[in-house]
Amino acid sequence: MPDLRTPVLVIGAGLTGCVLALELAHHGVPSMVVERAARIPQQHELNLVSGRSMELLRRLGLAERIREHGVDPDSQAAVVWSRSIGRPPVLVTEVPSANELRRRYAGTTDGSTPVEPYTLVTGTGLTTRLRGVVREHPLIDLREGWTFTDLRVEPHRTVATVLDGGSRTRHLIEAGYLAGCDGAQSTVRRCLGVALETAAAPAGHCTIYFRTGALGHPYPGQSTIITSGVALTRQSGSDLWIGQFPLDPGDSTVTDPAALLLQRLGIRLDASQILGVTQWQEALGIAAAYRRGPAFLAGQSAHPFHPPSHSVDTCLGDAVDLGWKLAATIGGWAGPALLGSYQTERRQRAVLVRELLARSLEARQRFRRLAAAGASTAYLAGVLRTEPPQIDPSGTLPGSGPATSAVVWRDAGDPSPVARPGSRLPALRTSDGRQLYDLLGPQFTLLDLTDGEDGHTLVDIACARGIPMVHLGLRDAPTLARAGSGLLLVRPDHHVAWRGAGRPSEWDAVLDVVTGHRAQDPAIT
Repeated sequence: MPDLRTPVLVIGAGLTGCVLALELAHHGVPSMVVERAARIPQQHELNLVSGRSMELLRRLGLAERIREHGVDPDSQAAVVWSRSIGRPPVLVTEVPSANELRRRYAGTTDGSTPVEPYTLVTGTGLTTRLRGVVREHPLIDLREGWTFTDLRVEPHRTVATVLDGGSRTRHLIEAGYLAGCDGAQSTVRRCLGVALETAAAPAGHCTIYFRTGALGHPYPGQSTIITSGVALTRQSGSDLWIGQFPLDPGDSTVTDPAALLLQRLGIRLDASQILGVTQWQEALGIAAAYRRGPAFLAGQSAHPFHPPSHSVDTCLGDAVDLGWKLAATIGGWAGPALLGSYQTERRQRAVLVRELLARSLEARQRFRRLAAAGASTAYLAGVLRTEPPQIDPSGTLPGSGPATSAVVWRDAGDPSPVARPGSRLPALRTSDGRQLYDLLGPQFTLLDLTDGEDGHTLVDIACARGIPMVHLGLRDAPTLARAGSGLLLVRPDHHVAWRGAGRPSEWDAVLDVVTGHRAQDPAIT
């Protein structure tokens, strides 16, 4: 018999697991988090937490806490394409500092820019801050040093076997739902028997963390140098370098990283200067299924893209999406399609990210081939300018919302491109300087821009059905001009679930669809 019970069991206390537990707690749902590592591992690589992800963290009161662990917000970044270290660059793409973008965002009035600018933070800094908040939260039971080993999935519950590393005691934990957030080598994914669908043949890579002052580098800020044989990242004002090396087919194991650095970069280092080596296979895999009954995959366990720093936004988005939908289901007001939409929405997003990553990797490979073939600097620069940026600091590119989700109400008769259902709500400011996002409720919010505040009655109907919804009436002129008049139903993740000019005759049908109780009538769409 299980000796421990919890509504939700989260396996893994990395980025995804911590944010998922905090999202559940944000909606009043307790959880238990099991983490194998008793201490947070050293992760030197910087993670780009985009502006969009910082918006989601802001909802949980975490944005400034994360930023405190990040690099200097006045530090610029750059992506430098060069034939080799020390040679003049072919192309330099500069990324403004976080504070510079904050100033630019303040002058943007159409809501397209994020509320928060990006931050760059090491994997260790990000996990340290998140796990500290999780450890202190009264609704979260964090068990560090506990290893998940097996899982039994039943129709309405899961039973996990875990081992307490300190006492060597084996426990059975019963949970209504289980979330596997245990990384690229996910034991949960293996227990569920879920295969990875890959986009390409696995390609070997090696990441080496090392310290040296021997590499000439004219860019003082945070920068990534992409050459014909390696991608190098250096933290601002530091001699710490992170090199990502594509491996030849025959290089199955890197036994001598110093020799590899000498061969590829022409620098000699002793063992004390090499801080770590990680080998990985990049096949851009995505789990064939994100769910088996009450068990789910999220983050790197669902899409083990490498290096993990390239998929921070996708992992965080998984956690928020699964968290609020689990909370709605546990709260009793969601229909089965709401939780079912987690796989549809998030897997669609992972496929999009995979395509962008594949194009980014191909751009690097093409650059390597063209440089080796003797292409001129002007030609190389022209080719690179046709590629999407290697860094997206905003995270608000088109296609990031659940536009085709079954739990978004679509009206074919409404052609307006502003705040279209499935898109992110414009991040507007009111005339007194308040952020619209800060005024939204924790669950659904009905943003009411009508003269008569028609939304009051609609919210009353929703609440009478047990659907938590906040009425937000605004007669603020700038908001009206940029968001459009009428009514906007906003989900907890800032996406618009429904839009209407006034009180709809089919409001109960709208509520049924956006809460997952039934599919939308095809005649309406």
